[in-house]
Parts: sequence; structure tokens; C-alpha cells
Amino acid sequence: MFSLPILVALAFMATVTSFISGIFGMAGGMLLIGFLLMVLPVPVAMVFHGVIQIAANSWRAWLWRHHVKWSVVLKFGSGSAASLIVFSFFDFVPDKALVLMVVGLTPFAALAVPQRIAPDIERGGQAFVAGAIGGAMQLVAGITGPLLDIFYVRTGMTRQTNIATKAAAQVLGHLTKVAYFGVLIANPAGRDLEQWLVMAYAACFAVLGTTLSRSFLDRMSDHQFYHWTRRVILAIGVVYLAQGIWLMVTRWWM
Repeated sequence: MFSLPILVALAFMATVTSFISGIFGMAGGMLLIGFLLMVLPVPVAMVFHGVIQIAANSWRAWLWRHHVKWSVVLKFGSGSAASLIVFSFFDFVPDKALVLMVVGLTPFAALAVPQRIAPDIERGGQAFVAGAIGGAMQLVAGITGPLLDIFYVRTGMTRQTNIATKAAAQVLGHLTKVAYFGVLIANPAGRDLEQWLVMAYAACFAVLGTTLSRSFLDRMSDHQFYHWTRRVILAIGVVYLAQGIWLMVTRWWM
């Protein structure tokens, strides 16, 4: 399953996507899930993505640990757990075309919310709502960043607090995804060890990319952070939406 070219590409993608997420707090996960879906079945890709993202987000949260808002993280984790409980009653494995289109549409949905009713992750029980929505998105599309950004992008957080709090919360969200899709994988026992070794290998490069991103985030201003975050995720959203539509259209013609 894992040839040398795939292992090299995986190391490169884990490093680059973690570097991007370390600067913007998102977008890297979208790129990574797209790559994994090209080389792995959906359930396996979801587990790989979850493990790599847990490594990257855990290290990112540790690097910025003094900026984490733990009250937000705990409420978010409760919402993610609620979604996992609901989805555990179903053996739902999404179609690749559906996953790609959902990934592509979520940035536009996130930024379409009017300013006057924009949610705020720091207010009331909105962190729990974000966790519930994020947990559902993790299990359907494998990512949450673009959609969850509506809860972060209009808060009074600094870029460091935004990155740190979101990273800590995303660790909990990705744990629910690994737990859900892990039970759906029915590989021969001999492959289990190989897969976990490759995931550990990729996780090391995710930590490397996260470490490299820190100095870049330090040099950015809060204005630059929010300015470029929106443009990057919209551009990536267009690419994934086009891929999903193309995959669906080609199936109709076959």
C-alpha cells in the first residue's frame, strides 16, 4: 500500500500542511485530506488524517500553551463528544465526491454569515455548538477548519490565542474522528502495524512543519493573519469543489 514515492509525498504533505495550519490555523488540513483521499480508502484516509492532525495540533497547542482559552476547549470537546455519540449509531462512510464538495463549500458557507449575527466562540454556549457542528463535519468531511472559522474570525482574540485555542480544540475533534472511523476499518491484522508505523512517521513531519511555522506567525500582525486566512481557504475551497464536481460528472459519463 505504501510505496517509496507515496511515503516521500506523505512526508512532504504532512510538513507543508502543518506549516500552513501553524500560520493560519486552518487550510493545511484541507490540503492533507485531499491528498490522503487520492491514495487511501475513505475510512483509512480519515484515520490517517486524524492521527496526523492530532500530532500537529497537539504540538501547536503546546508551543502556544500560554495563550489557550481552556474554557472554550472544554465546551468544544463536549460538543464533539455529543456528535460522536449520535454518529455511533450509524455506519456512515461518505462518498469521496461528497467529501470533496463538502470541503469545497464550507469556506463559502462560513464567510456568508452576516456580520450582525456572526457567532463568537467566546460567548455563552457557542463553543459547545461549534464542537457539535465540528464533530459532525469531522465525521462527514474529515475537516472542520473552514466552517469553524465563523466562530473564531470575528472574536477579539489575538492571532496567538486564536491559533492556540483552535489547535487544542481540534485535538479533541480529531480524536472523535479516529475513534469513529477506526472501528470501520477492516484490514488484515498484518496491515495494522504497517499503517500505525506510517502514521507515526507522518506525525513526526507534522510536528516539524508546526515548529517551522512559529517564527512566521510571530512576524505577522493580527490584521495580516485574518486578511490572508480568508483568501487562502476560499482559494482552496474552489479547488476542492471543482474536484468533487469533476469526480461526480465523470461517474455519470462512465
